[in-house]
Amino acid sequence: MSSSTVRAGTWRNWSGEQRCAPARIVHARSVDEVASAVHAAARDGLGVRAVGSGHSFTDAALTDDVMIDVAGMHRILHADAATGLVRVEAGITIHALSAALATLGLGMENLGDIDEQTLAGALATGTHGTGAGLGNISTQVRAMQLVTGTGEVVELDAVADPEGLLAARVSVGALGVVTAVTLQAVPAYVLHGVDTTEPVDEVLATLDERNAAARHFEAYVFPHAPLALTRTNTVVDGPAQPPSALSRWLRQGVLETGALAGLSEAGRAVPRAIPRLNRLVTRLAGTSVRTDRSDRIFASPRHVPFVEMEYALPRAAAEPALRAILAAIDRGRFAVNFPIEMRFVAGDDALLSPAHGRDTAYLAVHTYRDMEWGPYFRAVEAIADEHGGRPHWGKRHFQTADTLAPRYPGWQRFAAVRARLDPEGRFANAYVDRVLGPVAA
Repeated sequence: MSSSTVRAGTWRNWSGEQRCAPARIVHARSVDEVASAVHAAARDGLGVRAVGSGHSFTDAALTDDVMIDVAGMHRILHADAATGLVRVEAGITIHALSAALATLGLGMENLGDIDEQTLAGALATGTHGTGAGLGNISTQVRAMQLVTGTGEVVELDAVADPEGLLAARVSVGALGVVTAVTLQAVPAYVLHGVDTTEPVDEVLATLDERNAAARHFEAYVFPHAPLALTRTNTVVDGPAQPPSALSRWLRQGVLETGALAGLSEAGRAVPRAIPRLNRLVTRLAGTSVRTDRSDRIFASPRHVPFVEMEYALPRAAAEPALRAILAAIDRGRFAVNFPIEMRFVAGDDALLSPAHGRDTAYLAVHTYRDMEWGPYFRAVEAIADEHGGRPHWGKRHFQTADTLAPRYPGWQRFAAVRARLDPEGRFANAYVDRVLGPVAA
């Protein structure tokens, strides 16, 4: 067993907006090292927060006490290609997990469009992809190992602790440090992806049909533009046909990242030009077709910095809520040069999942770096509130435990599991206190 590295220093998230200076940062390499770090923190009266790739926009990971970095825990512990059950350490990134599964002839049933997060972080915040008949990433979890607030190592599964598993699948890091996860993978598959532009009104009028016709459908609507960008992915037989390195560089590095960065900078410099720039983006987008391994179709590079808010709404609210957001942008004269992203997932039973108990439409809004986002995001949140929206736990929002509790039927059940696994609130921080409140007595 390798020794963990313990040091003091500063930490910041991927965007650089969230920063802290923990008393010590523990780079754990095993569950025993995590347990030892939690015991030491308890002995010293310090709080603990776990961190992976730091891909959340919120202050969820920040602490002045002990930060446990699990990124070094990235091994495949066990894999059964016949059943698809795979046991992995929780610090593995989605990218590394997908590559490892591919060598076994397996894949994930559904993934989000970023693969840089650690598995533990993606689960904790309720990360999702799109697919009206598919759940978010946490629905693929069959068991979890975590270190509790007392330093005990426990296994949560449908037999040993079914209520604990329902709570831990989306936990905001409030139950313990997740160290290993058992996932239900599926046989590897190839997706045929088509990105194109279509009239906004036509897209919004046919959301149900599009979701019924495609395994994965999503849309991007730019304010002030008559065309939406649509992305439709369908499973196909036959081999993957990955693009050449040159083609990938041209599309992702030059056409997507370079063009978006240039237009975003132009919009920041001259906000009044944003409507014309947004219309230009959709006119230039054209159509792109790819056929490749599923995880490579799901994931897209994110090199242009931005701030994001995302809300989970009842699926029927997708169209009226999006139209209300577009009207709010016009009414408030907000400078918005990023699209509104619309994705769809099936309801699930994780107690704090934003998709708990209802088929869901996610609406995500973004602003380019260093541009004012507060008034715009507050206007969007007011619209989401009207529809009983639940925020993505890893993205910007202004909710508190008081406003969130009525939106989650399993809120008190989660609180009971939290009181059992972390009775002293070892894993609380300012974010957890704000969105979940104190540990129940």
